[in-house]
Amino acid sequence: MLWVDKHRPRKLDKLILHKDIGANLKKLVEVGDCPHTLFYGPPGAGKKTLIIALLREIYGPGVEKVKVETRPWKIQLPSRKLELELTTCASNYHVEMNPSDVGNNDRYVVQEIIKDMAKSRPLDIKGQRGFKVLILNEVDRLSKEAQHSLRRTMEKYSQACRLVLCCNNVSKVIEPVRSRCLCIRVAAPQKEGIMEMLQYVAKKEGIELPQPLSSRIADASDRNLRRALLMLETCRVAQLPLTDDQPVQLTDWELYIQEVCNDILAEQTPKQLYLVRGKFYELLTNCIPPELILKRLLICLLRKLDDELKHHAAELAALYEHRLQEGQKAIFHLEAFVAKFMNEYKKWSISMYG
Repeated sequence: MLWVDKHRPRKLDKLILHKDIGANLKKLVEVGDCPHTLFYGPPGAGKKTLIIALLREIYGPGVEKVKVETRPWKIQLPSRKLELELTTCASNYHVEMNPSDVGNNDRYVVQEIIKDMAKSRPLDIKGQRGFKVLILNEVDRLSKEAQHSLRRTMEKYSQACRLVLCCNNVSKVIEPVRSRCLCIRVAAPQKEGIMEMLQYVAKKEGIELPQPLSSRIADASDRNLRRALLMLETCRVAQLPLTDDQPVQLTDWELYIQEVCNDILAEQTPKQLYLVRGKFYELLTNCIPPELILKRLLICLLRKLDDELKHHAAELAALYEHRLQEGQKAIFHLEAFVAKFMNEYKKWSISMYG
């Protein structure tokens, strides 16, 4: 088991980070007030950890007995029958799913599948709650139609189920959904908090973690705790005992994006654009989110660009990141960004060096 999962705190009072949020959630559960909740914050901040600890606080350890299944769903529409497959992770007390996995059909998932699950509530035995919890991931990636359907579902089935929503960007969630939830901001941990967690995990694993290495891992993680723990585990696999000057290995996809960046700056031709497109396909088929690809590519480019071009590159990235949200084919927008950037970079090179 990965250290990220192995050492994840299971109880609200065992949290090392976000202790204040844990204490407030514990009070809510104790007084019996369990509203719909919306956890938002950057990746690796600890949203899933808080949700798991909250469920355990409500239902007890039985909530951790989960099974993962992919079920086919047949939804009868006025003009046709829609067949979908959706993977869920469920216990007797909760169901976790990602409605955005089905793309344009996400509104039917919200309208029919969630409605079907919301109708079956668990028995209120031994003081356990008489409602089921539905955890919806990546709510900010749902279409506007799906979010409006979600609002109606929240109102109609509030007695039988509680919704726990999870997203990175709360501004992409419509106001009617936000207003019906208790919104909880989970901030990215500071460097000191990440170092404390790294030392805690290293102690649990019985290894000595030098302070300089811990500091460099925290810096390289970009305030992403999940990433920091994966880097620590990678260092442990690469070398033991750990040393002060040991290199911190980046993930394969980050190294691949650095390679794409070097290709873009080395040559600005249609042939090079075609090769870059192939590398984008490779990243996308390995489930790297397109927004993350664009962000990491921009960071790599900014490190190597002249100050005159940095502002323009950031402006282009913002434009195509917005188009990524509106469109469906991510490869079109990633390729368009590279083509436009290559054009601007070529013009600048000619003007500078003639």
